[in-house]
Amino acid sequence: MNDNTMTNKQSVRLSQCMIVKNEEKNIERALLWARPIAYEQIVVDTGSTDNTVEIASMLGAKVFHFKWINNFSAARNFSIEQATGDWIIISDADEYMMPEDAVKLIDFLNRMEADPDKQKNCLVVNSPSINVDDEGKAMSVRNNLRVFRNNSALRFVGNIHERFIVDESNVVWTDEFNVVHTGYSDTSIEESGKIERNIEMLREAIALKPNDMALKVYLADNLKFLDDEESQVEAEMYFTEAINSGAEKVFYKLRIKAYVYFLNKYVNNTEKRNKCEELCNRALEEFPNSLDFEYFLASILNYKEKYQEAWDLLKAGELRMEAGENIGVSNHVQADPSMLFGQLMLAAQGLGNIDESIKYATLFLKSNKYQPDILSPYIFSMQNRGDTSEEIFTVLGSIYNLSCPNDLMFIARAARDCGAVEFGKMIVAIAEEMLSS
Repeated sequence: MNDNTMTNKQSVRLSQCMIVKNEEKNIERALLWARPIAYEQIVVDTGSTDNTVEIASMLGAKVFHFKWINNFSAARNFSIEQATGDWIIISDADEYMMPEDAVKLIDFLNRMEADPDKQKNCLVVNSPSINVDDEGKAMSVRNNLRVFRNNSALRFVGNIHERFIVDESNVVWTDEFNVVHTGYSDTSIEESGKIERNIEMLREAIALKPNDMALKVYLADNLKFLDDEESQVEAEMYFTEAINSGAEKVFYKLRIKAYVYFLNKYVNNTEKRNKCEELCNRALEEFPNSLDFEYFLASILNYKEKYQEAWDLLKAGELRMEAGENIGVSNHVQADPSMLFGQLMLAAQGLGNIDESIKYATLFLKSNKYQPDILSPYIFSMQNRGDTSEEIFTVLGSIYNLSCPNDLMFIARAARDCGAVEFGKMIVAIAEEMLSS
């Protein structure tokens, strides 16, 4: 045990277990986030040819070696068999926790141990994992069973997309802490080769189980990242099969993947919008109150200039989300509420409600400030409302760094594009003064 990793209030002994291969770019961050809370850190290497092993050893991890046999469960199970802690967290090299979430994790486990009922019945913790892009912006949220008691009955199954088989009565759900996952960012996908590896493994699995719809959906979910037409056609074929197979044959999370694939593909296609609306309604029949599917439907309604219907749908979802009520299935809007705000802004514009349009444009830009197609009409709307240049400048200060010439020039270009000439000149003058001083 590394004594430097223990916190004063920590009573639970937590083992961090990970399997790795050629992760020298990520392994330091993957280990350092957990050091303050981990009783031990176990790294199982499956054949690295870079400096992964050396870095992990230098950072104090217990390093083991496992011959790769195209079976994630076998490697995972080997890693947890080395653990001596009370609880285990499975993490990957492309994952980490923020410091405050790491503390919340230990606090949560301490509460589990202090409650006699939870101590007896809580075996596995289901918690959110946030997928982020190269800029660190949330793309989606999914729930994972990654924290569990060190219990010999808990082992992974499945060569790929490994999973636990555990009674739901022994699973505790929490959103008190999050894991950040970078593995689906563009850079990570390009550099890691994981998509090609996954496709190869899934094809081998499907050859043995040709009727397994779960394997087909997982294959489609990897094929969609490839650029060639043949891969896209194959992905679409499997996703279509998943939707048409019936809920009893395909796990609900995989059906959601299939719906989202088509909705993303159709929502901006003028020739497919009727099909997109049909799919949205079908998805909402199966997954009522889903913010994600309501978002897609509202997007179509806005395109069709059915602004009141879009507004009513989105406002109801926003109010449910704010109140902490049932928001159904929401992997994407929950991760990035600006998606909802963007459609609310468009609906408000269509209804001629300038104040609401400005309100939601503000919320949207606070998450996505470098969006000229939003900023330009935003400035135009404030001017139309009668706001002075000084008032607009003050509002923009809550979004942009007004002491940064680059931000100022971005604002000036947006002002020029919407015809706010005098305001744009004022911004340029401020930027030039900064640059000359």
